[in-house]
Amino acid sequence: MAHPDDPQRALSADAPADVVAPPAPTPATPPARSFSPRFVAALFVASLAACLIAYLALASSRWFAGTSDLSFGVDRLAITRGSGDVANGRLVVTQPGDDGNAIVSVTSDFRARDFPIVAFRVENVPAGVKVALLWRTDVEPARVNTVPLDVVSGRAMPIDLQGNAHWLGRIAGLGLVLNGRFEQPVEIQGAVAKSGDAASTLRDRVDEWLTPETFAGASINTIAGGADGQALPLPLLLACAIALAIGVFAWMAHRRGAAAALASGSIALVLAGWLVLDARWTKNLAHNVDLAARRYAGKDLHAKHLAADDANLYAFIDDARRLMPERGARVFVVANADFFRGRAAYHLYPLNVWFDAYHDVLPPPSQLKSGDWLVVYERRGVQYDAARKRLRFEGVTIPAELRLLEHGGALFALQGTASTATADATAAHEARR
Repeated sequence: MAHPDDPQRALSADAPADVVAPPAPTPATPPARSFSPRFVAALFVASLAACLIAYLALASSRWFAGTSDLSFGVDRLAITRGSGDVANGRLVVTQPGDDGNAIVSVTSDFRARDFPIVAFRVENVPAGVKVALLWRTDVEPARVNTVPLDVVSGRAMPIDLQGNAHWLGRIAGLGLVLNGRFEQPVEIQGAVAKSGDAASTLRDRVDEWLTPETFAGASINTIAGGADGQALPLPLLLACAIALAIGVFAWMAHRRGAAAALASGSIALVLAGWLVLDARWTKNLAHNVDLAARRYAGKDLHAKHLAADDANLYAFIDDARRLMPERGARVFVVANADFFRGRAAYHLYPLNVWFDAYHDVLPPPSQLKSGDWLVVYERRGVQYDAARKRLRFEGVTIPAELRLLEHGGALFALQGTASTATADATAAHEARR
């Protein structure tokens, strides 16, 4: 409405220039869709199952065999060459035959195609000893077939003979040959013929993952991951499952417009794999705690030492300390193994002890003098002439008296300074003149 005194204005459909139209409403952004913890857990389990199925498809000879594994206990084994005996439920092979071979055989009768994988449960194989599998078939009864076996950490590894041209017909006998010098007895717990199907392969991998590891210097914080020489280490399987799960999660987050959830989801998947490894560590720790309790619980310090792995060394050092003065003695320790040198020095403290923690070396002859003591434990290369009371090593002779000999160790009381073999021979010649 206009004032009566205002002039007449024409009507117009155009809005005044100084009038601003209200802004158009902005459409609301839909909230990003997140993923529930249950979904992340299910994705991790599904990825782990997919990786396992893929591995079984590649590693198994078939999905279903319909037959159980064939086990051959110690009572079925026989040493046909070499020497040994059964002790503590194991066949202990102590020495090879005159030709340097030790052969352990087992009578069998099964179809080769049903059981393509053979494993002898062998432990403590010395370094340098070669291990091979022997077998004879009804198709070629006059032929003895052989194939070398891999040895990892003193254990003979299983072998898959599915592609071997001579693994056919019925297997009439199996054997294990050990070739080389035995520095320690070889222990055999038995043998097994496996079908190699998916269930058997999965069972073998689980057994490898859950094989207990005894306490070591760092085992309170870390463990290696089960048995030595695993076909599929558990950390590798988990890493593949985590990578697959993160890839699927990233694709789904992009499709659902929830890219912001990728970081938290990836962290959750990594933690899930970590939890699996941590659960295995906890199981292994509980197993070792139980073993330690059975071995040491209720015993005093002396009895605990006698129950430890170095019990023989401790018993020897305990007897040796009674023969040495409590103060002022200089003791030199030599042994082939680093472990024995370090442990012997530990048991000898607070005496003045010399030893090399990292190298198998003898003490410098120039540093030895009368009144010193020499501890030799399972160490080759040290000779003693009891008639002349002379200790000899590396071309040097030292007057010494043998004071103790037990448990693989010897204690010598030095009674003079070192001399070379040439000087010692000259002195003996002058004495005869």
